[in-house]
Order: sequence, then C-alpha cells, then structure tokens
Amino acid sequence: MRIVVVNKKKCTAGKGCDYVCMNFCPINRTGKDCIVEGADGKIVVEEELCIGCGICVNKCPFDAVKVVNLPDELESRMIHSYDKNGFKLFNLVIPQKKQIMGLVGVNGIGKSTCLNILSGQLKPNLGNDFGEVEGQKIIDFFKGTEAQNYFEKLYTTGLETSYKPQYVEQIPRIFKGSVKALLNKISEGDVNKVCNELGIKHVLNRKVGDISGGELQRVAIAGALLKKSDFLFIDEPSSYLDIKQRLKVANLLRKHGSEKECAVVVEHDLIMLDYLADVEHIMYGRAGVYGIVSKSLSIRECINTYLEGYIREDNMRFRSEEIKFEVKAPTKALNNIPIIEWSNIEKKLGDFKLKVKPGILMRNEIIGVLGENGTGKTTFAKILAGMIKPDKGKTDTSVKISYKPQYVQVENDDFVRSVLMKTPPSMIERLDLSHLLKRKLSELSGGELQRVAIAECLSRDADVYLLDEPSAHLDVEQRLNVAKILRDVIKKKEASAFV
Repeated sequence: MRIVVVNKKKCTAGKGCDYVCMNFCPINRTGKDCIVEGADGKIVVEEELCIGCGICVNKCPFDAVKVVNLPDELESRMIHSYDKNGFKLFNLVIPQKKQIMGLVGVNGIGKSTCLNILSGQLKPNLGNDFGEVEGQKIIDFFKGTEAQNYFEKLYTTGLETSYKPQYVEQIPRIFKGSVKALLNKISEGDVNKVCNELGIKHVLNRKVGDISGGELQRVAIAGALLKKSDFLFIDEPSSYLDIKQRLKVANLLRKHGSEKECAVVVEHDLIMLDYLADVEHIMYGRAGVYGIVSKSLSIRECINTYLEGYIREDNMRFRSEEIKFEVKAPTKALNNIPIIEWSNIEKKLGDFKLKVKPGILMRNEIIGVLGENGTGKTTFAKILAGMIKPDKGKTDTSVKISYKPQYVQVENDDFVRSVLMKTPPSMIERLDLSHLLKRKLSELSGGELQRVAIAECLSRDADVYLLDEPSAHLDVEQRLNVAKILRDVIKKKEASAFV
C-alpha cells in the first residue's frame, strides 16, 4: 500500500510555489486529478492514482508532501487517519486486565493518539471515513479480538476512563482557580491523601498558574488518580520531575494502577518504564507520517529491542543504527584555565534560602547539576547568568553566559527562522529543525519548542552555557543527540557548560 501525507501547516495553498506539485505531477499531466486543490486551498492527493514517483516530494519547496510505500497487509490494520492525507496509525495497544502497560517511541509517532482513542476522547475512523464513526462499526472492526470487549464496554456500557495529558503547561490557560478547587472539581477521592503521597499538599491553596512545572505535573497526576475510573491513561508523567519524585510517582501509579482494570503509560524515561510497567509496546514508523504499534513485549525485551532499533518478530528495522551508551573519561579542563568563579553565595526568596559554597568552572568542562526540585538549581543558574542578584557573595560578571530557561515560554508570535537567524545550518540540521523554520513559535509542540530553545542557546557566542532541564519533552534519541551536540559545541568553542 502507498500512503501520501500532506502537512497542512507547511502547505502554503499555492502561495510562493504556484502549486508546483500539481504542475509537475505526471498523472495530472495525463488529464487525471491526482493532486487537486482542496476546499481550504491546501492540496489533496488521491492515493489510488498516485504512482509514487516522488516528483511532488522533491519539487515542493516547503517539504509538505511525504509519499511512503508500506506492506499491503497493513492496510487492513489501519486504526485512524487524520484527514485524507493526514497521519496514519496502524495497530493499537489492547489494555490487558490487571496490568500496567508501557508505550515507548519517538515524538510524533502516535503515542498520544493511541491514548486518546483508548480513553474515548478520539473515535478511530478506521482509515476510511474521515467524519464521525459509529461505535458499533468500531466494535465490529475488532470482532473476535480482546479489543472488541474493550470497545463494547467503552461505547455501550459506559466504561470510565481517566486521562493525564502530555502537556500540563496548558492547564493554567484553561483553569484559573486554586489547585484544591481544580482537584475537587475533577476528583471523587481523598484529595488530601493523594496530594500528601505526591508531596504537593503545600500547594493546595495556591493558584494553578503560580506553581512550578514539577508541581503542576504532580497535580495533573493526582487529578487522574483521584477520578473514579476503570482504566487509567498517563501521558509522559516524568517531565519536570526529579529522580525522587519519579520513583514516588512510579510507586503510586503501580499502587493505583493495580486497583484499576488496566493502566497504560507513555514515557520516554526507560528506567522509569522498566520500574513501572509489566509489559511494553514499541511504536515505530515515521514521525508525523505514520506510526505502527508492535506486539506486547516483556520489559527487558522491549528496552533491548528499542535500543537495538530492530523488531525481530516483524523483521522491521526502525532505526539505522542501535543506540549505544558510550563510556567516556571525564572531560579534561583545557590547560586548567578557570572560566568562572563564585564565592560563598546566599539568596533568600520568600521562605526559601539558597546557600552556595565557593566554586570554580574550568574551560572545556561540562558540569551536571543534580538535585531535588525546589533546592535552588534554577536560582543558582539565574545568579550565574546575572538574572538574579545574590544577597551575599559575588560571581564573575566579566564572562559571557548563554542561558536556556527551565520552562520555555512563547512570548510573541515570531517565526522559528527569525529566532534561529544566527544558528549554524549544521546545528539546525542535527536538531531536526529545518522543517520548522517557517512555522510560528506558538504552533510548536513542547519537544519542538525545547529543541529551538536549545539551538538558540548554543548558537550564542558565550563562555558558559547554562541549560536548565534540556531533556523535558524530548524522546530518547533526541536526548542523546542533544548531549552529543553540547559536547561538540563546548569542544569547538573551548567553552564550558552547566546542565
């Protein structure tokens, strides 16, 4: 089978290209309508007429068209398609009783789509009808499988589901009240007990918009756990959480998940998934084009398979090379040249007091800053960056510092291209940002925005680079890629970094 995906955000409806794809399409030139103009001005491609020549893919100046050939047997396993030429999902995770199921894969591969379908927030169109599909048709599609029983309960007997969304940063935009008011509105359990277990009882009376990302993440998890439900769906619970909090959340999810009929968790942190899940599924394919859900695997088998990039059961290689964790000796300071020094530092912010002992950062060093949330890591970074003045002590203000904040916020409607004007093309390519250059910052996902912020930070001329939680919303491959890029930048510029 052949699928054609048109990225509606990239397609300019003929502006700046004069529909070059239509003009050069060999099928269109025979008088047939393979590529036509849709109601919104964007192109629509008839997959039945497409011969897969790739001319439209190569001619499109905006990289808006993708043509992919897939095995014919997948056609009968298409679960959902976003519009005629939209992203396509094949296969589906089937919830198993009394199990916590993990789902791992790169960003944009359809993991959240799976959760939206299973939680009832999105009705799968089975790749044929692009409007509303009746529940009975979906049930019939899965006839004779365990999925049939699940969707019968979901669409006919009123199965209760609870869902924790991926991007918790959007919650304050929707709800303006206090944390307690939010949880009381959505929960049917003991709010104080669950909040105490998650360590967020102290924020109950604060407004949702005034708490940190880690606290907001735990509030969202608390809401999902407190809601009366049969099935629990959690999307990326580890973002903004420190190591202790991740273990605490994992233990709590295991405890509450075992009380439900089933729990499905999407997570990029392989260690957390190893600790949390009973079985796992790998999602592979091509980000933004199509995603395929693998069969269930044991935890060890799943992690090893994911790192290897090859699924033996399907004889499918989904990554050109396996992921290897290289063991390297600590970076040697360049000629023992100090690049920045600080004395005893003290800073009081409300009831919080930060104390920092004297220290020194040598040229060509990368230092990891590890600690629990709320212990002052970001405050220390802002003091070094000159954004906050210490009450006591001083830092070297003569060095140039480039800072990437913990929470990347969009404050204007600029295009990505304007933000990355000084970024080397090689870095844009390595961070996979080329296709985002003509997009607005407000249109980007959390992972895309994170990569743009990292690129902007590393492209500045600086002596010290401060990156605060650069891994948030990034998948496994992207995290390793960022680490390699950071090492290369520090080596090339003979600079230093705090991460």
